[in-house]
Amino acid sequence: MKLKKNKQHKRVKNKILNTFTRFSISAFAVATFFYITPIILDFANENFNNKEFTNNSKNILNKTLNKGKIFKEDDTWVQSDEIDLLYDILEENNSEINLVRYTTSEINALFKEVKYDLEEVRVSKLVKPIDIGLLPNEIKNIDSTKKRKEMFIKIVLPLIVKENNKIRIDRKRLFMILSKNSNTEIEKKWLEKKYKQYGVRQNDLSTLKVRMDEIPVSLAIAQAAKETGWGTSRFALKGNALFGQWTWSGEGLRPKNAEKGEEHKVMKFHSLQLSVRAYLRNLNTHSSYRSLRKARTKLRNKNKTLDSLVLSNHLDKYAETGTEYIEVLQKIITQNNLKDFDEARLLPSSKDLESLI
Repeated sequence: MKLKKNKQHKRVKNKILNTFTRFSISAFAVATFFYITPIILDFANENFNNKEFTNNSKNILNKTLNKGKIFKEDDTWVQSDEIDLLYDILEENNSEINLVRYTTSEINALFKEVKYDLEEVRVSKLVKPIDIGLLPNEIKNIDSTKKRKEMFIKIVLPLIVKENNKIRIDRKRLFMILSKNSNTEIEKKWLEKKYKQYGVRQNDLSTLKVRMDEIPVSLAIAQAAKETGWGTSRFALKGNALFGQWTWSGEGLRPKNAEKGEEHKVMKFHSLQLSVRAYLRNLNTHSSYRSLRKARTKLRNKNKTLDSLVLSNHLDKYAETGTEYIEVLQKIITQNNLKDFDEARLLPSSKDLESLI
């Protein structure tokens, strides 16, 4: 009798154990199913049913880093057509808005009213957001060289800082894209636009990163000063051409000393702002300035500031005088302490402030 009870107890115990085991296995299977299913669905969405554009930016980054050449510009890419590179600038050049040409006295009154002082800018590194569209005709009549230079710098400084700031914002967006595995349709369209503006073939993110970068403010001011005689040249006053940029397709002014058969003209611009934008686009895309972009990239890779005196050494092809042109630029930079403006930032305009309210 006792033996019979022991057997029954053992059978009940085994039955309970088997039931618990089956329950545990079932629970584990259900939990595993609900854990793995979302992962599988996410993987399928990303790789088989994704509406986003996937790029290989990380592969490009790893490949170039492994070669020891961080984002080297593609030397095989042919220089793009002028119309393609400057399409946005050429469109604005056709603007029907007539800009007002202020006199030097009117401009000085404006500077005084907003308390725009270059010495203060050298210290604070903050620039008033003043947009002067045209140079005053009377600038060439200012007898004092110091005052003429000051007037010229005050006019072009905000324009250069503004355009550099646009490039800085674009560059940050590009870095954000480089850090992602995939891009949205909006990012894809933005990239296509930038490939066109910078003369870069589709998906060549490494070259785009090299080209989409700033030019030191001091270097831009020095070149504008040299090319226009501190704002007094015919090209500057009649064509808003601050940098003597040539054109074969756009509207321009013929040089008076042009030899017979020379078809180029100095490009005319609707405003001084567009001239600055075209200048930055020129240095960032033209094959003649590849060595400048290479030197700039080296400074970036070493976390160094963009030194105008270093980069100016690569502008021997900007003018026929070659190395002499470089020497002149460096003298303008040092004698006028233009490097004081390299870290300058633009104060927000009243429109910018209104948008925040």
